[in-house]
Amino acid sequence: MDASAMNSRNSHQIINKVNEQLSKFKDSQATSSLLCHRLGALQVLYDYVDKLLLLPHSQQALAQGSDKEVLDDLLEGSLELLDLCDTAKNGLLQTMECTRELESILRRRRGDVCSSSSLQKSRKLIKKTIHKALKGMEGKHFYKDHGSSTIVNLIKEVEAMTYHSIEFLLFFIAGTKLISKWSCWASFSKLVQPKRVACISEETSISVIERLDLILSSISNHQTEVEDMQNLVRECGASIKEVEEELEGLYRFIIKTRVSLLNIFNY
Repeated sequence: MDASAMNSRNSHQIINKVNEQLSKFKDSQATSSLLCHRLGALQVLYDYVDKLLLLPHSQQALAQGSDKEVLDDLLEGSLELLDLCDTAKNGLLQTMECTRELESILRRRRGDVCSSSSLQKSRKLIKKTIHKALKGMEGKHFYKDHGSSTIVNLIKEVEAMTYHSIEFLLFFIAGTKLISKWSCWASFSKLVQPKRVACISEETSISVIERLDLILSSISNHQTEVEDMQNLVRECGASIKEVEEELEGLYRFIIKTRVSLLNIFNY
């Protein structure tokens, strides 16, 4: 088998792998309870895309079969994803800072109302930023079919999956009050791992970010059970850190794909 045939075969094998992962990802959307699972699955997809873009056969097909409009669409898509990731990263970072400050308040074993009120204001600012980002995402259709270009369509489909996953991540950071205003709440609620918070509600399953907001509210209302709250805040911090790490990994993969595309088209 000559080099050209080998490259073509490798390209088809990787394309099949990407399609297989995309299929698994779609099937998992309705049942997955972990946001980190989605972010991790996307990293696997981008790893395959990167391997595909490194193959000479794929590079030649893209360079010869794609016009400037297609390239601009691919680059614009990756840039928009990076911007959304930055918004999510900032939201997670600021929320993590809230958990650290809250831990400090609870360690002092007193309901520092002034400090907790300041943290609540910080959370409101975070939600406002997220709300603005989500409003900007309304009605957008990230996937665009580019005719017969299999590789381009594959990349755009992965981008579309990433777009919707980041959208869900932004919902996660925002918390219940904002999420409940959006039509996809039913889908989102299945993506975050439900936890019971006995000291707040015996019957309500809520996400870690929602628990953080409830803890801040309970301190302001002088309803704090310090030891229970400390455990919950530590758990919130650990969960947020896990999401942060997965998002950072995804961010690096998106950059890598963007650089590969720029290199292929000699930008």
